[in-house]
Amino acid sequence: MARKALLGNVTDSDLRLLRVFRAVVACGGFAAAELELNINRSTISRHIKDLETRLGVTLCRRGRAGFALTGEGEQVYASAQKMMAAMEDFQHEVDELHRQLTGTVVIAIFDKTATNPGCRINRAFASFDQQAPEVKPEIHVEPINAIERGVMEGRYHLGIIPNHRPSTSLDYYKLFEEQMYLYCAEDHPLFDTPTTRLKAAQVRQCRYVGIGYHSPNMEVTRQLGQERHATAFDQEAVAHLVLSGKYVGYLPEHYAEAFVSRGIMRPLLPTVFQYVCEFSAIVRRSPPPSRVVQTLLDALIEAHAQGGTAGGRHLLSRPGSSRSAGSATEMPSVLVAGNRLG
Repeated sequence: MARKALLGNVTDSDLRLLRVFRAVVACGGFAAAELELNINRSTISRHIKDLETRLGVTLCRRGRAGFALTGEGEQVYASAQKMMAAMEDFQHEVDELHRQLTGTVVIAIFDKTATNPGCRINRAFASFDQQAPEVKPEIHVEPINAIERGVMEGRYHLGIIPNHRPSTSLDYYKLFEEQMYLYCAEDHPLFDTPTTRLKAAQVRQCRYVGIGYHSPNMEVTRQLGQERHATAFDQEAVAHLVLSGKYVGYLPEHYAEAFVSRGIMRPLLPTVFQYVCEFSAIVRRSPPPSRVVQTLLDALIEAHAQGGTAGGRHLLSRPGSSRSAGSATEMPSVLVAGNRLG
């Protein structure tokens, strides 16, 4: 029999309990959350029990099998994330009345960008910290679709993703590019075949690992006629399967360089099986970014403009904006062997 919820109006106490719950989920359990929250496990357990009583649902299972959210717990966590993000937005707006930059700015970034020489996110954060030292950045690494959804839902204030299929709900600002090649590892049958003897048809017959959501990777492989035999959901997973010697897969050149320099990985026909990703910062079109988010966006644009990339080119116009921009269907996506895919 379902328990009756005691929750009426949301109180400050409820918000404290939700913050504890959010920290427990983010840390993956009670033990790890002790350090994050600086309170002992029994107190955390009592807070979660109080929240379950207030909501009338069981939020999580804990025991020998470890920590796991229930279905209701997952819904409450998602709703709590949205509510906390909305509260941060409210705090930003109030701070703007006093011209202060405080609070938390939540950013989501696609994986394996730190080693890209064209990526200057670190420089942007250094500049942002000088302008807004009281703002606490919170950074997540997520797949493209999760970043877009999170920005549109308000859980993330800003995202950085490879351009693929644009949304009219988002504004895009180009930051940097990433060169992708198709790789195999030392145990693969084609590893020792000289490039001069390789044929594109041979490469297309290889077992291929591709990204399992809509992305430039998916667009390119469709155009190049490669059939997916295994699915990965981030670059690290692609690398593991390529290193098995059983699959070929696309990886960023800067990321694969560590394996190539050790002689355990090589690109296959790099003039054919390659493409260039363009990365953009994304924000919601409505409501417009708060002053904190706009400050970070400006820092990202400026850092990448100084780096010699086409940083800050506005790819989708904001209503009422005077900036020159194309429509969503005109936004560039990837370049394949010299030809742009849109």
